Amino acid sequence: MAGTRAAASVGSSASSGNPPPQEPGLGELLEEFSRTQYRAKDGSGTGGSKVERIEKRCLELFGRDYCFSVIPNVNGDICGHYPRHIVFLEYESSEKEKDTFESTVQVSKLQDLINRSKMARCRGRFVCPVILFKGKHICRSATLAGWGELYGRSGYNYFFSGGADDAWADVEDVTEEDCALRSGDTHLFDKVRGYDIRLLRYLSVKYICDLMVENKKVKFGMNVTSSEKVDKAQRYADFTLLSIPYPGCEFFKEYKDRDYMAEGLIFNWKQDYVDAPLSIPDFLTHSLNIDWSQYQSWDLVQQTQNYLKLLLSIVNSDDDSGLLVHCISGWDRTPLFISLLRLSLWADGLIHTSLKPAEILYLTVAYDWFLFGHMLVDRLSKGEEIFFFCFNFLKHVTSEEFSALKIQRRKSLPARDIGFTLEDICMLRRKDRGSTTSLGSDFSLVMESSPGATGSFTYEAVELVPAGAQTQAAWRKSHSSSPQSVLWNRPQPSEDRLPSHQGLVEAKSSSSSSSNHSDNFFRMGSSPLEVPKPRIAALSNRETRLQEVRSAFLATYSSTVGLRAIAPSPSGAIGGLLEQFARGVGLRGTSSGTL
Repeated sequence: MAGTRAAASVGSSASSGNPPPQEPGLGELLEEFSRTQYRAKDGSGTGGSKVERIEKRCLELFGRDYCFSVIPNVNGDICGHYPRHIVFLEYESSEKEKDTFESTVQVSKLQDLINRSKMARCRGRFVCPVILFKGKHICRSATLAGWGELYGRSGYNYFFSGGADDAWADVEDVTEEDCALRSGDTHLFDKVRGYDIRLLRYLSVKYICDLMVENKKVKFGMNVTSSEKVDKAQRYADFTLLSIPYPGCEFFKEYKDRDYMAEGLIFNWKQDYVDAPLSIPDFLTHSLNIDWSQYQSWDLVQQTQNYLKLLLSIVNSDDDSGLLVHCISGWDRTPLFISLLRLSLWADGLIHTSLKPAEILYLTVAYDWFLFGHMLVDRLSKGEEIFFFCFNFLKHVTSEEFSALKIQRRKSLPARDIGFTLEDICMLRRKDRGSTTSLGSDFSLVMESSPGATGSFTYEAVELVPAGAQTQAAWRKSHSSSPQSVLWNRPQPSEDRLPSHQGLVEAKSSSSSSSNHSDNFFRMGSSPLEVPKPRIAALSNRETRLQEVRSAFLATYSSTVGLRAIAPSPSGAIGGLLEQFARGVGLRGTSSGTL
């Protein structure tokens, strides 16, 4: 099958006239999202017209800035939880950028590799490119599937789902070792994962970031998934593997229970199932000035901030390599970081350059979350509000230290004295010098706000020598398939899970100021959904854009979804426990539609 080509003219109809300041369909999107989980095969059924409008709007928004191809996934033929129209971005459609960065991937070959490799990943959620930045593909997927998924899903689900061939992607698999003994065919593993590797290489993906806190997902004593970092045959040794364990969606129940306050909320790393230590190749850690050995003491804000910094530094590196981000199923933690990456790069004016705040918000909610199968209905019923956390968290990444522009400026500066004298600077015309806050000026004095008290600002000069430049150059010259990694094991358990922060829980209305990157809005009242009012102080372009996205999200979310109390299990406590057991052993899918 051939992909359908779409050009920038797709969005011409939407851009004609004067567009409204707010995305008119965002409320309908959130209402549909909170009503049911998206299924590719259900796109033309109940609520199909709404889904079709959402899909069409996404294509229009992509078409504003990119020429792209559409890989058909009608009826979920490739993956039941992926969009019916999978967008493959080829190049930026503006004349300025058209000849700068362009993908070299042939869509027909890409489709063939996708069809051959899809069973290598959990739930059939194959490696899918979703962001194009500087010619690099930022991809998402689920983790690697085990033997049980390869051999057991299609046959079991065919009989127990009324013959629906798509439903195989909903059931957890069983023990890898048991199935290997029963099958006696080890060549299938090599074949399927071999196609997965070929797909990764074809997309020029070099970096694989694994967010799992486990080496293998274990339920009721059985290994149900695997991952690249524990592949016994070392098939993924040629890739740069990063193990950056991040709490699963269950942890965000605690976030909700603490009145949506992430400051001071620390994951319990002493739990038995947590066996994946943080492991990052040494050459990636030099320029970030982060003490990675302390990762188990970070709260949810600091952990998310540091991981985002790491991902941004990878995609903004000098090489042409792409990035894959995945967790277990690829529909909770994965969209969290994909969405943050998209919004951060957009706020810097580096991708989706023509989209307004309400439009980029619609695109990332619809495409990165809804159309890629995030189960918002199920998560809301359990209080696992990772989706709300994503957009409320934007207040913590508005500063320049998260800007890819800052990274580019550092790289462009020579290691020696740049040669500017005071007279040279004074001779510059005012418009050439730019402002101290503008990110788009030709010459800007970049300032950073200190983590001081609310309303007070101090500034420090940006470092002129690019940190780690020699290390990066040496890495590019002497790259090996197994680079030295910085590996931190679990420290000795402390007595307390959470540090004592005096007055932390009580100070709900000023929780944002307790972060090391203060919220640049005054919170009026204690509700997390209170739309913030801007301060009088001048904001950077990046900060303004991200705050507008967050404000638009909070306003629409409060009028549609709201902050919900956790509903009891419809079948009671015992029935809920049985339901959990059925899901864990693979007797039932995790879709809330089965409840």
